[in-house]
Amino acid sequence: MQYDGLTKGIAVVFGGLTVVLTAVGLVINPAVLFLALMFGVSTYFMYYHLSGKMAASLYERVERQAAQNTGNARRGGFEAGPREEWEPPRDGRRARRSQATQGGQRRGQGRQRQRRQQAGGRQRRQRVQSSGPSPAEAYKRLGLNPDADQSTIKRAYREKVKEVHPDTDSGSEREFKQVQAAYETLTDD
Repeated sequence: MQYDGLTKGIAVVFGGLTVVLTAVGLVINPAVLFLALMFGVSTYFMYYHLSGKMAASLYERVERQAAQNTGNARRGGFEAGPREEWEPPRDGRRARRSQATQGGQRRGQGRQRQRRQQAGGRQRRQRVQSSGPSPAEAYKRLGLNPDADQSTIKRAYREKVKEVHPDTDSGSEREFKQVQAAYETLTDD
């Protein structure tokens, strides 16, 4: 996070206030102990956040809920499509460092993708899966040209899913599944 230093500073100040107010509460007036308790709780939550445990806990709850929803999807619900992997940052510096590293990898991947598109664009069109639409049908279903790159395909998929999702007024389950199948046909996953 970009405010880690500020949060650490506030946590230190709150921790100091907790110690001072506890001493004042024990020596002068026990009613001040309540205020010390509030600062102590605030300090704990700041520590919990800075340690990355809060993000990890939240992520685990989301994953458990997603696993339960996936089980419900098999019983007649709908899946929302591909899910991108995410790891909670351990601390702000590591997260920024990994983003910078990924940026360098993405540049290299961009060059590789260009080479693949130049040489392998024909391969993608020739690839036919045993189930699902052909690549030509998939491009047509997403409203794309056959020379569209992966980011364009992903963008078109997200827009189309918003239009045909069964939870919308104009959506239908059949169209939703067709859009998902088209996306799965065209992606390199």
